[in-house]
Amino acid sequence: MALEVFHKDETLQMRRKLIGQSCRLFFSRDPVKIVRARGQYLYDENGMQYLDCISNVQHVGHCHPSLTQAAAAQMDLLNSNTRFLHDNIVLYADRLAATLPKKLCVFYFVNSGSEANDLALRLARQYTRHQDVIVLDHAYHGHLTSLIDISPYKFRKLGGQKEWVHVAPLPDTYHGIYREDHPDPGQAYADTMKSLIDEAHKKGRKISSFFAESLPSVGGQIIFPTGYCKRVAEYVREAGGIYVADEIQTGFGRVGSHFWAFQLQGEDFCPDIVTMGKPIGNGHPIACVATTEEIATAFTANGVEYFNTFGGNPVSCAIGLAVLDVIEKEDLRGNAVRVGGHLKQLLLQLQTKHPLIGDVRGVGLFIGMELVKDRASRKPATEEAAHLVRRLKEERIVMSTDGPWDSVIKFKPPMCFSIEDAERVCTCIDQILRGWYTSSPSSIPAVSAGLQGSISRNT
Repeated sequence: MALEVFHKDETLQMRRKLIGQSCRLFFSRDPVKIVRARGQYLYDENGMQYLDCISNVQHVGHCHPSLTQAAAAQMDLLNSNTRFLHDNIVLYADRLAATLPKKLCVFYFVNSGSEANDLALRLARQYTRHQDVIVLDHAYHGHLTSLIDISPYKFRKLGGQKEWVHVAPLPDTYHGIYREDHPDPGQAYADTMKSLIDEAHKKGRKISSFFAESLPSVGGQIIFPTGYCKRVAEYVREAGGIYVADEIQTGFGRVGSHFWAFQLQGEDFCPDIVTMGKPIGNGHPIACVATTEEIATAFTANGVEYFNTFGGNPVSCAIGLAVLDVIEKEDLRGNAVRVGGHLKQLLLQLQTKHPLIGDVRGVGLFIGMELVKDRASRKPATEEAAHLVRRLKEERIVMSTDGPWDSVIKFKPPMCFSIEDAERVCTCIDQILRGWYTSSPSSIPAVSAGLQGSISRNT
């Protein structure tokens, strides 16, 4: 039986009536009603095509036929409670293990990134017998109460910082306290972590864990300075804590050169826990926690069974396996290297032409273009970034902003994004920015060239 289809205005009216208003839409002033999608393209109710530059959840592309077939076939056969013995969960865990360092060999399957991070927090506290958590400024790790508490991006707007949460400076070498001209920003930022731990110990606090996205996304598409993660891991472990790498945004080959973004830190760096979500199921609700035998054993020793009704069910694991197959068969990591590298070079070329572009940073298909009012002061151009996103929507290109000031145009498209797509986006950005300088004075962003303040990162 076909579902009833409403006119866009009627759908919007019903949504406003039935759905909580805190659940916000993209382009809330004039939302796009998307009715179907394929690959990196979205289609509205009138059949208009939009280029999707932000759906990192639909990792291998919207509605990939291999995933649809795998889901339908398994759903037609069996989808059971995860307490029944079944092949899919162990086959999938084995495939994931092959992508990770050997010590990360025990898996727990859940349904969302928030569930994964919440479980990681439980694992860390059970293993270390400590409570306190260190996080980076502007971090976001999920919407559960436990995760709002460790997400400065959220708790600063709500109840404030808990005494057991310690916030370290974001190692941002564009806006942060140590910048690109520092001789060793990685060590300098790591030392701020050591100072934070020392201060916590003076207060009688004990550190259970350090949580960090392997490439901070909400923080503004940040690339960690060389050596930072290794030194931080040393300091945290010396304090009796463990390192939790949140790969929910960046895992599964998005950086191109590696399967996991934490691997950018070198072969000798390994977290104690890795959390996965979003792209793992290409939009299907599945997520995962990978950890060591020692940590898993300590969790088991508490005598309380861990049970997740849907986590790791046969259908979810069939989809997860299909995602891994597509990444490999279609060389999507290679595509991230090729297309991401080309996109970054195009953006760097635009930076030389437009003073509004203060910084271009990223790796693979995880790229940020930061807009500034003045390159010398690096004052964020929040309004200009929002206007650029709206103008791109008019060109049927879906973009959004991120960062503490919403001044970073983020690129996290499906991994099938093409060279032609990259060129189309950059051509449109160029035309829009040039238009600002050739139109009436009132519409020109107040931007100072200040070219000496412009930098580009090649990480």
